Amino acid sequence: MNVVYLIGIVLAVVFTVFGIIVGIKINPGQTPMFEFTFDPNTLWNFVDVSSVLIVLGGTLAVVIACYPKLARSIPSHIKIMLRVKAFDPTAYVEQLVELAQIARKNGLLALEEKANEQPDPFFKQAIMLIVDANDPDRVRSILENDIEQTSARHQEVVAMYERGSNAAPAFGMIGTLIGLINMLKGLDGADMDSLGPNMSVALVTTFYGSFLAHVIFNPIAANLTARDEEEILCRQIV
Repeated sequence: MNVVYLIGIVLAVVFTVFGIIVGIKINPGQTPMFEFTFDPNTLWNFVDVSSVLIVLGGTLAVVIACYPKLARSIPSHIKIMLRVKAFDPTAYVEQLVELAQIARKNGLLALEEKANEQPDPFFKQAIMLIVDANDPDRVRSILENDIEQTSARHQEVVAMYERGSNAAPAFGMIGTLIGLINMLKGLDGADMDSLGPNMSVALVTTFYGSFLAHVIFNPIAANLTARDEEEILCRQIV
């Protein structure tokens, strides 16, 4: 499992919550120099159901609208992102060396049994193309075409999460504008003491949008890109 990703996400949440509930005041030349305040109730300042609906609902709606087929595969994307060393170049090199030795001793037809043992369909296809005595240039062309198509599919998935990363801050701003418009509409004759709290609620949506983009969508896109690079490298080795 991709433990480093999970640790990163947990740390991002912990530091964000820590920054919200803990206040640090610096007193130069005094003792103590640092004065800490701890107020868990400040977390409630960042809870607003309407903001969640605008940012989360709007972002997911845009992602689904742009990528209706891929959106159904989000659980499988998370599974791929969390796995580690599914494609190990060293292991592929070792298998290729073993296959080369078998082919040298027993001929190409001896590779068919090894091909059936391969869990990677691309590797199996490559071996079978050679066993069937295809022209080397044709084999290379078929495999390179397969690599290009695979990379294109992967990049489309990454683009979906990048779209979510771009949409989340936009909906955060939309929520902020909605809050400001409502606040200004009700400003005439209103109690000025309510201006600060209303402004705070309006800005919460911007916070949600930024958090969703940089803590959720961006790391997923980056990790899926890394998995794509690993798989493509192993296929190029083959």
